Amino acid sequence: MKKFKLNILLAMGVSLGLFSCSESFLDVEPGTSILDNNYYKTVSDAEMALVGCYDGFQRTSSNGNLSIYVVSEVLSDNCFGGTGNTDGRGYQALDRFDLSQSPSDANLFNGTWTDYYAAIFRCNTLLSKLDGIPFKEGTNTRNRIEGETRFLRAILYFDLVRLFERIPLLKVPTTENLPQAEPVETYKLIVEDLKFASENIPADAYSKSKASENDGRVTPYAAKSMMARVYLFYTGYYKVDDLGITKSEVLAGLENVISSGEYGLIDSYKSLWPAASYIPSETANTLDKSGYIGEGNKETVFAQKFNSTTDYNGNIDGNRWLVMMGMRNTNWSPYGKGWGACTVNPKLVAAYSDNDTRKKASIIDIVGEGIKTFDLKDAREYTGYSTKKYTPTALPDGTSDTGGSKDNQISQDQDYVLIRYADVLLMAAELGSPNAQTYYDSVRKRAGLNGRSVSLANIQEERRLEFAFEGIRYWDLLRQGLDVAASTIAQTQKVKSGAADDEVVITADNVRKTRGFMQIPNTQIIISHDVLIQNPGW
Repeated sequence: MKKFKLNILLAMGVSLGLFSCSESFLDVEPGTSILDNNYYKTVSDAEMALVGCYDGFQRTSSNGNLSIYVVSEVLSDNCFGGTGNTDGRGYQALDRFDLSQSPSDANLFNGTWTDYYAAIFRCNTLLSKLDGIPFKEGTNTRNRIEGETRFLRAILYFDLVRLFERIPLLKVPTTENLPQAEPVETYKLIVEDLKFASENIPADAYSKSKASENDGRVTPYAAKSMMARVYLFYTGYYKVDDLGITKSEVLAGLENVISSGEYGLIDSYKSLWPAASYIPSETANTLDKSGYIGEGNKETVFAQKFNSTTDYNGNIDGNRWLVMMGMRNTNWSPYGKGWGACTVNPKLVAAYSDNDTRKKASIIDIVGEGIKTFDLKDAREYTGYSTKKYTPTALPDGTSDTGGSKDNQISQDQDYVLIRYADVLLMAAELGSPNAQTYYDSVRKRAGLNGRSVSLANIQEERRLEFAFEGIRYWDLLRQGLDVAASTIAQTQKVKSGAADDEVVITADNVRKTRGFMQIPNTQIIISHDVLIQNPGW
């Protein structure tokens, strides 16, 4: 059940009226009668605008553009670009950090860029209007709304600054053609926003029982956890600690999440993922879903919510990137067909021990699981393995197992869990908690493994196996240093494309020359009149 289902009609009413974007995120035209001068008058207006901000965040994935999740997996050493054998080679340009793989793809991220800045515009607009709204004295409503909005703005900017590094930093709704800010400026705003959220959102804002039941809503625990992720990436990549928050403060935030009693590890790892836990019936066209723990469980600290009610008439709330991860045009219940992106690197498969329960829960072994309908002729960079955590699901007769219109492209509704409790434990261990060994061992024990001496190297290896295909690995590599990331990602791997022998060749030099950052869309450079400057290597 979706505990926090975004009311898309409501959010669209706000977004189309106040935040509609056309050619550029700086072009804003009203699409309804809801305008600045007749809105933001009541607390109800602010609450509805906040839903519009959540909707903007959701649209960075549901709008059908290149999502940071897919990019994070393609860039990592977990996966190759894949897709169909006759498709364009945009994913190969990302995978190799080499635009010569697809020279015409000068705008891979244009939709991503506009989606993110549209969402930021929503957040900035709401924040700029709060002083004019008559909130009742003695309530936490204003601070809660501001805290949630600032958390969303922080995560939007964190995605952008990791992808592109130097980006325009808009703190207010503006049409000014701003130059790119230095990354430290963006990170300092992110830290300020997360600090405000962690200190001002009540833990029981939406639930009188447990904050972890606030499925999809921002909590102070989510803000403290995200702060740790930001801190670890920034200080790791840039080798400086100048964000205005100390390591001990970040660790204290994680310890607060842990000691709150709000969260815990689910006993069975595979129960966290639909495709890993669903069992197709042998006698009926059904799936036994009793092994799936469900959304909003005690291990979910923060998730991006999706629903199956997307249609082709403007309602956009589905997980559009999920279909990219499915096996290429292959239904094999409980797995549903997709577009074959992010084929799994055999080196990752080999890194798991056979008694590690995360291996089967994370990876589809196409041959080992007896999947007989896979068509090699249609697949690019086939390795024999596909991702399992985030993949479409299908009924035994091959029909899509979704709600709504049951369209496998737009009706996918699996949530994306950005922060799991296991991540909180391992980040706390990495930051030097006195309980580091206990936290580390608890993650391994859940995977069916024995304890192991805690060390930075062992924690990083554990993160690789624990969070495979969760959009984390690439950033974990990059924060260990550009040379570490480049040498780890660089490789030559034999694959099959169109059933013929093929090779993936990734060079360390290509990773280094981009410094790990992505191509700024050429369209955005043009409409900025060259105020925006392209990143090196692209």
